[in-house]
Amino acid sequence: MDRRELAAFLRSRRERITPADVGLPAGTRRRTPGLRREEVAQLAFISTEYYTRLEQARAPRPSREVLAGLARALRLADAERVHLHHLAGAPPGPAAGPSREVRPSIAELLRRLPHAAAIVVSASYEVIAWNDLAAAFMEDFSALSRRDRNLARRAFLGPHRDGRRLYGVTDADAFARTAAENLRATAARYPDDPEVTGLVAELRAGSEEFARLWDSHDVSTGPTLCKTFHHPLVGPITVNCDSLDITDRDQRVVIYTADPGSPSEEALKLLSVIGTQRMDVPS
Repeated sequence: MDRRELAAFLRSRRERITPADVGLPAGTRRRTPGLRREEVAQLAFISTEYYTRLEQARAPRPSREVLAGLARALRLADAERVHLHHLAGAPPGPAAGPSREVRPSIAELLRRLPHAAAIVVSASYEVIAWNDLAAAFMEDFSALSRRDRNLARRAFLGPHRDGRRLYGVTDADAFARTAAENLRATAARYPDDPEVTGLVAELRAGSEEFARLWDSHDVSTGPTLCKTFHHPLVGPITVNCDSLDITDRDQRVVIYTADPGSPSEEALKLLSVIGTQRMDVPS
């Protein structure tokens, strides 16, 4: 571990990021370029004291989890992430489990799609990024725990609001079948990841349907290109569903769009105005 080079690298990356880049207010008393140390620590989910010691070349070797958090907080490019690991004396090895780190350019892509609902899904079906319209269209994922953001878990174990499975989507049964088949392939790619094996065990124990599909040993089916969601506020919305693979992260960007001029397009426009506020309860 090269503590001095690591400290200098962290400082240089911190100073090039503006608060606006990560959704933080700039404030009026900011005397240092870029982010403050406490802001990086908050974004990386580590203590300010520990991050400060890293920049002062006084901290012990950071764990891979800490390095992943720093790379995410500092919006590092792939080459920079590898360099960070080498400076910390922990060269990046094969991924033990599905990546949850969303490339900054992909996060920006979601933000630039104001008329489409878009999410990023990990190989284990966890929703790891979303734009505002997706939160209004499906659910406010920011209000959910990591566990509850898993679409496979939601499909098989619920909750099924108003008796409707997975946001009332018309192909919920087909989605569940595809999820089981893709999870089998994911489990083969990450046999030692406790989250993947734990998810499979939980679904097998809690859902007879999943257990039956799992025991069929089928792997991967074609996607559904058009589906209808039954939204509690604006009713049925029929959307085109396009999926873009991010092969180096083993992730998928899922984009929902409505046909131009259709009632569903008008419903999505209304949702973009309503956002995630509840319109069915008194204010």
